[in-house]
Amino acid sequence: MPLPTEEIGSSRFFRWLLFVPVLFFSAQVLAHSIASDDANFVLGVDGPAIMPFIYLGAKHMVTGYDHLLFLVGVIFFLYRPTHVVQYVTLFALGHSITLLTGVLANWQVNAYLIDAVIGFSIVYKAFENIGGFKLLPFQPNTRVAVFVFGLFHGLGLATKLQEFELSENGLITNIISFNVGVEIGQILALSGIFIFLSAWRTSTSYLKHAYTTNTALMTGGFLLAGYQLASFYLIPSYL
Repeated sequence: MPLPTEEIGSSRFFRWLLFVPVLFFSAQVLAHSIASDDANFVLGVDGPAIMPFIYLGAKHMVTGYDHLLFLVGVIFFLYRPTHVVQYVTLFALGHSITLLTGVLANWQVNAYLIDAVIGFSIVYKAFENIGGFKLLPFQPNTRVAVFVFGLFHGLGLATKLQEFELSENGLITNIISFNVGVEIGQILALSGIFIFLSAWRTSTSYLKHAYTTNTALMTGGFLLAGYQLASFYLIPSYL
């Protein structure tokens, strides 16, 4: 649902949103990966570890700013819980397919390029939210786009896991557990986001400042994509 033109507005209070991505995307944050303590645990696992991997999956999603920013864009103009479920299910199906297949089939992809695509997925959704595609001769299918970007988000998760030498003993169980944790984390994070958006929608400032908010979201996506592309060209590939 594109933003009604007559509702586009801005104020000093909301202009700071444009600068949030600059402060948020420090080099350390942009290199989002599995924390060192968790990484050490993953390296030491030899056999099924269902609950720890569920926890790691949930933690990775809840702290995964790139995934969450995309999902904020996806549900920003979704008012009905049933529509939220539909879109989130498509996203979950997409990232589950590539997360499981990517690790088990040992797909070797460049992490910087995948994360750049994830950054552009945020740009795409924010651009759609402000009605940007109305200026173009084609209108993308939103549901298909969410599913396709879900594939890339899942491949990004798979790439993070493949940075470690995962033990073959209990690998399938652990990867499935990690994916279950990702879904749990996604539900928890989205519940909080949806509650916040639902409360905000009761105020006239919601539509008034939706343009500024999605512009900030798009800025964050460009920063993420730009950082990853710069890293791809400047840092020697480990593949």
